[in-house]
Amino acid sequence: MPLQTTIERLREMRLRGMADALVRQQQQPELQSLSFEERLELLVDQEWLDRQNRRLARLLKEVKFRVAACMEDVDYQHPRGLDRTVMRSLAAC
Repeated sequence: MPLQTTIERLREMRLRGMADALVRQQQQPELQSLSFEERLELLVDQEWLDRQNRRLARLLKEVKFRVAACMEDVDYQHPRGLDRTVMRSLAAC
């Protein structure tokens, strides 16, 4: 089966992340030296990440936050018991 047909079938099965990863694998000759299992693992990992990212984007859209929050806007003067160093270390995760 030609590669393009495989990619189309992956997209039809809603495996968009895996299809995109397969296209990228074909464009990177250094990945050709990997074993079948290693390449399959990369494809599955990319599909999993793609699904997680789409889920997160959907949830953020559904929440409908009025204001986008960012670490730089945290008010440490307000009596909430927030420690600036702890917040910085959490932001670095």
